[in-house]
Amino acid sequence: MRFSALAARPVPWKNGGGLTRELASETKGGGTVWRLSLAEISRNGPFSAFPGLARIHCIVDGAGHTLSNDCTRLEARLLDLLEFDGGLQLECRLRDGPCKAFNVIYDPARVAASASVLGEGAVPVFGGRQALFVISGSLEITGTGRLGAGEGIVTASAASGAVSSGSAVVQVQLAPV
Repeated sequence: MRFSALAARPVPWKNGGGLTRELASETKGGGTVWRLSLAEISRNGPFSAFPGLARIHCIVDGAGHTLSNDCTRLEARLLDLLEFDGGLQLECRLRDGPCKAFNVIYDPARVAASASVLGEGAVPVFGGRQALFVISGSLEITGTGRLGAGEGIVTASAASGAVSSGSAVVQVQLAPV
């Protein structure tokens, strides 16, 4: 399934503090199994909490931010992956202006998720469901074609392809538990 951040309608965050674009998702029995989204973070304030879910968060544009509470401090920087409990009550403080973040929100009782940021070269091949999201540049997927910045794909099985020179792509692996 192909998706595009450019075609996804912006909707308010769960807590109303910002905007997000849902890119792809899977639900079962009315609950989230996994969800991919692109959030626009334009001001300091509370971060949406997702009790019972886990989160992978990657700044894809801007200088990033700090997420914190009395016990936790997480530094979100460009193209670094943060993995944390989605139920944490966190405050967001922007580092140097607005930023955008690619998010994987998932139910760890239903799916194991991991992610990596890829640069130029072949896409590592993994069996099972995966998602690829182009942050910058382009990605050529065998049998699917070229994806540009802001576009992505979710595959049910291994996908082969190549990330072009100067590009950045997030690869997410989703495996049932």
